[in-house]
Amino acid sequence: MALEWVVLGYAAAAEAIMVLLLTLPGLDALRKGLIAVTRNLLKPFLSVVPFCLFLLMDIYWKYETRPSCESESCTPTEHLRHQKSIMKSQRNVLLIAAALIFYWLLYSVTNLVVRIEQLNQRLERLKNRD
Repeated sequence: MALEWVVLGYAAAAEAIMVLLLTLPGLDALRKGLIAVTRNLLKPFLSVVPFCLFLLMDIYWKYETRPSCESESCTPTEHLRHQKSIMKSQRNVLLIAAALIFYWLLYSVTNLVVRIEQLNQRLERLKNRD
């Protein structure tokens, strides 16, 4: 079951790197290529959203069916296992949230950068006309 978390982690990291590269100043020479690559990757990265929802439902199902270890009848080993399971679930929810937020940021930043490029081209045409 760890493979899906690795895939989600790599997807979130790729999204974060692309957002960082699009927003860094001084990369104007590479900006057009970065915009093209990012716009082409937005549709495949959209698959992150249903994947995250599936993983979130999996966490919820595991939480609902998890044996309770609140009473004194649990051994220290069972209690430790229960706490580790809760910590892993919390970590995984944070990873899901990060992947979704980075996708939204990537989508928003890409649209803003494309809009800025279009406005700059329009401004250049108006300057050339005058």
